[in-house]
Amino acid sequence: MIAALLPFALAASLGAAAPLPGLPELKASLDQFVPTPLEVDVSGLPASERKALARLVQAARVLDPLFLRQSWAGSEAWLMTLARDTTPLGQARLRLFLLNQGPWDRLKHDATFLPGVPPKPESGNFYPAGATKDEVSRWMSTLSPADRARASGFFTTIRRTPAGGFTIVPYSLEYQGELARAAALLREAAAATAQPALKSFLEQRAAALLNDDYAPSDVAWMQLDTTIDPTFGPYETYEDEWFNQKAGFEAYITVVDPKETEKLKRFSSQLQALENALPMDDRYKNPKIGALAPIRVVNSLFASGDGNRGVQTAAYNLPNDERTVAAHGSKRIMLRNMDLAKFDQTLVPITKIAIAPQLLKSVQFDPFFTQILMHELMHGIGPQRITVNGRETTPRAELQETYGAIEECKADVVGIWAMQRLVDQGQLPAEMGKALGPTVLAGLFRSIRFGLNEAHGKGTAVQLNWLLDAGAYKVSPDGRFTLVPEKVGPAFEALARELLTIEATGDKSRAKALLERLVVHRPETERVLSRLGKVPVDIAPRYLTAEKLEAEFP
Repeated sequence: MIAALLPFALAASLGAAAPLPGLPELKASLDQFVPTPLEVDVSGLPASERKALARLVQAARVLDPLFLRQSWAGSEAWLMTLARDTTPLGQARLRLFLLNQGPWDRLKHDATFLPGVPPKPESGNFYPAGATKDEVSRWMSTLSPADRARASGFFTTIRRTPAGGFTIVPYSLEYQGELARAAALLREAAAATAQPALKSFLEQRAAALLNDDYAPSDVAWMQLDTTIDPTFGPYETYEDEWFNQKAGFEAYITVVDPKETEKLKRFSSQLQALENALPMDDRYKNPKIGALAPIRVVNSLFASGDGNRGVQTAAYNLPNDERTVAAHGSKRIMLRNMDLAKFDQTLVPITKIAIAPQLLKSVQFDPFFTQILMHELMHGIGPQRITVNGRETTPRAELQETYGAIEECKADVVGIWAMQRLVDQGQLPAEMGKALGPTVLAGLFRSIRFGLNEAHGKGTAVQLNWLLDAGAYKVSPDGRFTLVPEKVGPAFEALARELLTIEATGDKSRAKALLERLVVHRPETERVLSRLGKVPVDIAPRYLTAEKLEAEFP
């Protein structure tokens, strides 16, 4: 009886909460994502590799319900309820639920769209229900160094003991049912492929799902040079808004584009020189960054879990474990078919509304794509391991809930600084340098629509408002934005210095002050955003090739 009444009790407890969206409002939210079929040419792959891809897609599907559970304990029950609701309202709610991987609209400051659902928990489902952040922090402070490292690690949850205390539960135990199934499918994919390096990685990753030791298979993944490049495991920490520590499960099943990959290989050799030139105090620079910096341009065949929620990923830089990055470097994956779709479906129409007409022809795909690459490259340089008050730590550990926004903003800003530097050195074409400023400006209006509750959206607001304050961006009489070219470069460099210094010193109060001041929609930005209402925020991919492969190899 208590369980049956719980949703009604929750609804009553919310009191004056905003009314739930009806069918017209739900349809408007769904229209923010334009349905986009994604296909990948796999005709040149032998049957063995197509079968491996089919098994990888099946393994990736396991991560959708697993990620739902990581975000909130009530998500899976709601999914079953919505799946049985055949009314137009129920089906619209189901579609929005699947788009957001949960019952909160990520583009509307995580507003709930289902009855009886509480506000999105900042703790996700990684910590005990009813516990507070302070309680968990105090408990962690009582642990031995080894146990504290496990408790704050990427691959554990914190749960209550029967006596009411806290205990550490490894992911391999917390999610043992789903992970056993996923591991079995990875082993089937390993058995199918004829590529030794891919086979070895998949076997290692299957073992990691069951023993929580991901570092060896992360290194094997970085060294992959195969036609298929799958990313599979717990990586991003956005759902843990308490400490930015617990990793959400995600998968990207991709096919390598060798021609485009070859074009970008030269960037890997530039990382140490860029690190040495970073606009921050020399004492914070890393004299020897990780040796591996592979770049792969791929086409996305399927994504799931934390890799397929709300706004779609354009590229990524992994792993996130600072120890692995310091020792070995990190790998950048560029999702070319995804990025082309984003550019055509969102950035081009945004450009026509948001920026001055004389800048339109300068908004081009090549600088857009290269900026995304540089963003991912810049995650791998700058402060990784730092010293605060004599103790070794990381920016993530010190900045906690502010880290995601600061790091995403840093990757953007330092990436733009790096592109301009490479243009000046003749390592990028001068034409790209001319197109960079307008393309970045238009891109800011694309990214700020992701929401000010989300790390990328917060980071974009910081950039836009910093550049406005510096006089590098101005608003024309018609409300469109334009730029003052001679001020753009210095403004981005100054912001890069601020962000890098915050990370290097682990100064959380400085990070909070920056975010509180600049993570806002100013009136001039609001006016542009109001005119973008009919432009999709992002795409909603349908992975047609994945469906065909699953039918071919059931």
